[in-house]
Amino acid sequence: MQPYAAPLRSMDHVLARIVGMDDLQGRYPDADPELVSALLEEAGRYIAGEVAPHNLAWDRIGARRTEDGVTMPDGMKAAWDGYRALGLTGITAPPEFGGLGLPHTVFSAVQEMTAAAGLSFVQTPMLNLCAIEALEVHAPEALKRLYLPRMAAGDWTGTMNLTEPQAGSDLGALRTRATRAGDGSYRISGQKIFITSGEHDLAENIVHLVLARLEDAPAGTRGLSLFLVPKFLVGDDGELGPRNDVTCAAIEEKMGLHASATCTMIFGEAGGAKGYLIGEEHKGLACMFTMMNSARLHVGLQAVGCAERAFQMAAAFAAERVQGTPLGAEAGAPIRDHADVRRMLMTMRARIAAARAICYRTAKALDMGDDAVADVLTPLAKGYATDIGVEVASDAMQVFGGMGFVEETGIAQIYRDVRITPIYEGTNGIQAWDLANRKLRLAGGAAFDGVVAQIAGFVAEQPRAGAMEGAFRALSAAVEAVTATAGWLRDQHDSAPRSAAAGAVPFLRMVSDTVGAWLLLKGAVAAQAEIDSGAKDPFLHAQITLARFHAERLLPLAVAQAAPIQTGDDLVFGADPEMLVA
Repeated sequence: MQPYAAPLRSMDHVLARIVGMDDLQGRYPDADPELVSALLEEAGRYIAGEVAPHNLAWDRIGARRTEDGVTMPDGMKAAWDGYRALGLTGITAPPEFGGLGLPHTVFSAVQEMTAAAGLSFVQTPMLNLCAIEALEVHAPEALKRLYLPRMAAGDWTGTMNLTEPQAGSDLGALRTRATRAGDGSYRISGQKIFITSGEHDLAENIVHLVLARLEDAPAGTRGLSLFLVPKFLVGDDGELGPRNDVTCAAIEEKMGLHASATCTMIFGEAGGAKGYLIGEEHKGLACMFTMMNSARLHVGLQAVGCAERAFQMAAAFAAERVQGTPLGAEAGAPIRDHADVRRMLMTMRARIAAARAICYRTAKALDMGDDAVADVLTPLAKGYATDIGVEVASDAMQVFGGMGFVEETGIAQIYRDVRITPIYEGTNGIQAWDLANRKLRLAGGAAFDGVVAQIAGFVAEQPRAGAMEGAFRALSAAVEAVTATAGWLRDQHDSAPRSAAAGAVPFLRMVSDTVGAWLLLKGAVAAQAEIDSGAKDPFLHAQITLARFHAERLLPLAVAQAAPIQTGDDLVFGADPEMLVA
């Protein structure tokens, strides 16, 4: 199996030439470029050397439920201990609670690397950091000081408990109950399913963030409250006490992520799990959304990592495998010289580059408090990146041919694992409707239009000559198509909202590829400037070629979605429902 190598140069290209790190230091004094570079290099070395080599074995062993809880695969605890020793479990946590205090932009690269090394492994630190963020923003000071330092250190880990058997994504239907105990705490009772890292033996304690409903709560999502429910109760001195009334009833048997414990959790089987209110009563969903929105970006980054791993494996195989004689080549040439294999490899690399840039740019907006841009880009980061994660893994398997369908080569595991990402944290259909409905109309349309205006302004500044002329022309056409389609969707919202909903998913792809093309071309312009100043680096030329490939070959396919979107819902709902029954 091809060893994983952290794509540090590609990451640095996005951070330095596309996203920009200089203005982050005002908010994050420790985000010095040299420090960041050293941290990413060390993290990449550790993740590639101590996590990635175990991915296939961990998948085969899987997480195992026992009478004592859940046992993780051999070697994962050692990998976890090394990971937290580097400070990566608290990379974005505030220094006052023992974290490194670095921006999400830097963490994005670490998250991508960790996911590439092992998607099962990354789930625990990802959810832990999201839980830390929610507690930092919404928890009472006493709970912060009791829990956050241990979570930042990775001694304890956090989870997110939303889904219930009858509810799925419909959080208004949640039934888990909370009752006031009279001492300031609450008693939680109910069942949650699909709880990632709900039980494991990597950490001493597990801190569950649980949505539940008080007896006097209003119906629907307005009646939900958020509670901190620890696996082991914690004394005022920070020492662990007795086991709380929380148990793992089962581990889900999944298509992939076999080394991630996805648990059915039972709260209150013996009278009620002790919990503590986060935020205000009946306003828990707003608190949980702090965690969920962060998780959406992180899931997008997970898919980018899986896609990068799949690409590296496919590219290495295509460079060594000899089969047939490619057109225009001599006998014995590797299969990467076949036109279709080269097309797939270039498409994979261009889509990864676009998704990486979108995710890192979303993180930068969060770091800078640019809420309008973050709101618009988050559904792109989650929806587009996870869609391309699956597409790239599928293309990688195609490059391997029949050998890719064999588990020993490892690419099948990447495909099985990454397939969950378009489902996690709100399916991509939900992300698309969020973009085409709420985000399109946010601030009277100013938030979305502001992002499009940035792209249009960038295009207007570029000369209409040279090697990138065709790419800028394609991006200009995309801006026009996005603007027109956004206007059509807005017109439908009041008169025919179902027509808007029917076009939401292709609209997400159109906008994502437009934003991706903009960011890649921004990097290409910076690379060209360095070349013009005398830099002789093949990497810079490759970034220009990649940006052109995306804009001239992939972007027009997304722009072509404009016409189908505007057919409305007639054909989607035009047939008798019986047509959909087998």
